[in-house]
This record gives sequence, structure tokens and C-alpha cells, in this order.
Amino acid sequence: MDGLRALEAVPLELPDGLELEWLGVAGYRLTYEGVSLLVDPYVSRVPLRTLLLRRPALPDPQALERYVRPPGPVAGILIGHTHWDHAVDAPALARRFGTTAYGSDSLARLMRLHGFDSVVVEPGRRYELGPFIVRFTSSRHSKLLFGRKVPFDGPLTCEDVHALSPGAYRCGAVYGIRIEVAGIALYHQGSADLDDAALGHEPVDVFLAGVTGRQVTPRYWERILPKLDPRVLVPTHYDDFFAPLGRPLKLVRKVNLDAVPDEVRAVSRDATVAALRRAG
Repeated sequence: MDGLRALEAVPLELPDGLELEWLGVAGYRLTYEGVSLLVDPYVSRVPLRTLLLRRPALPDPQALERYVRPPGPVAGILIGHTHWDHAVDAPALARRFGTTAYGSDSLARLMRLHGFDSVVVEPGRRYELGPFIVRFTSSRHSKLLFGRKVPFDGPLTCEDVHALSPGAYRCGAVYGIRIEVAGIALYHQGSADLDDAALGHEPVDVFLAGVTGRQVTPRYWERILPKLDPRVLVPTHYDDFFAPLGRPLKLVRKVNLDAVPDEVRAVSRDATVAALRRAG
């Protein structure tokens, strides 16, 4: 953990008035001028036994009330793919803040199960959400199962909200998300793979980089860093997503977070690696 503590001391140097809060896993709150975006917000922390016993995985109202606390209106909820550790909380947060979720066809089905509409995004289209300009880029999920298969791959097809076990939250289409605000650009990559043809050369200031699974993605950093050319790279999705918030942070098994700065430096000497302290 010493390496992580050192990264947490590195400043991101964000514009005045822009807040970036890590909610754990791949979840973030961005706030500017009192308006927020939520990206892959997941604080309900489905227990491991729920996965093993195939019990329903649903939002935890108490966790949402405690850990998702934007200071004002929420302009939208952005979901990069529909695995449970990215999408479980989207319906409840849409209800709570009276806002709209943006993502794939699989997200639209999930939202309908809870009684909500959503926006099925068009890759490359600009969405103006309050002070934010958002674009989704077609991407890929890392093949975590022995480097050969994406876990729970395919579209979400569940037809009953009470049948939404963790395995029912199928991956669906995968997107990277570019967010422009306050004169800077951020790019959110919820899983450590990419669609090389879809991701153009568009430099960003802050790269929120999923790092779990990068070891099974051939040349991940070599492929993505030259295209994004980030000023700051913030590792994400490295905490144990079964452990509740409020407990000491535990790392995902074999994530090898301490190696990330050297891996990045071998490809891009201009990128600074920093980390955020997790909510809770």
C-alpha cells in the first residue's frame, strides 16, 4: 500500500471549481458549477455470496444515501458497460436525482426493468449535459477468464428485476467515455482493453484508466497511451468490489498496482501517474 499512498499525494491540478471524486471500482462523480455527472457509479457492493448463490443483486438505498452525495443537480449517469459492478446502482440513482442514464441497449433493458427510460448512445455523438460535453467511444472489455473470454459476455436479456443475479448483468456493448469540461478533457476506460480502430488520436488531460485485467490484454499501454497522450493517468478499478465501502481498502488479487508507474513510464514519459482516495 505504500506505493498507493505515494500516488495519492500526487496532485491532479484540476481547473478551479472542478471536483473529481472516486466512488470505488470504476465509479466517479464529476462536479462543476454545482452540476454533477456520475460515471459507472457503484457503491452498493454486492457480496461475494450473492454471486456464488445467484441471488438478486440490487441497489442498497443506505449505501447510495451515504456515499453518493452530489452538491446539486445530476446532469446524467454514464455507464460504460452493464456488468453489475458498473450498472447495479444506475436505476436507483436515476430515480433519486430525477436524471437520465446513458449507455448501451443492455443498459436500456436494465433501466426498463426498473421502470425507467434511458438514452441508447451513438458512438461519436456529442451529448451536452449541463456544463459537460460527453462522447462515447466503442471499446472492449478485457478477457479476464484466462485471457480468453470476457466474463458474463453478451447482451443483458433478463426479463424480471428479481432475477437480476450478478451473472444476469451481462456485459453488453462496451464504451470508453470522453468528458470535456472547464477547458480540459477526461477519458474514462472502465476495463483494460480498447477498440484500436474506434479510438482516434485525441489527447486528454486526465485518463481514468482501468487497470485490472491489463496483464491479459496484449500491449495495452502501448496501444492506448499514444492515442490519449494523457497529462495525468489515474488508475481505477483496482479495489476489491465485493468489500463494502467504509472498510479498509483491499486490492483486487494480482492487480500489481505498484507496477503501474513503471509500465506507464516505459511508454510515455510525459504522463504523471496519480491516484485518488476512495469515498468512504
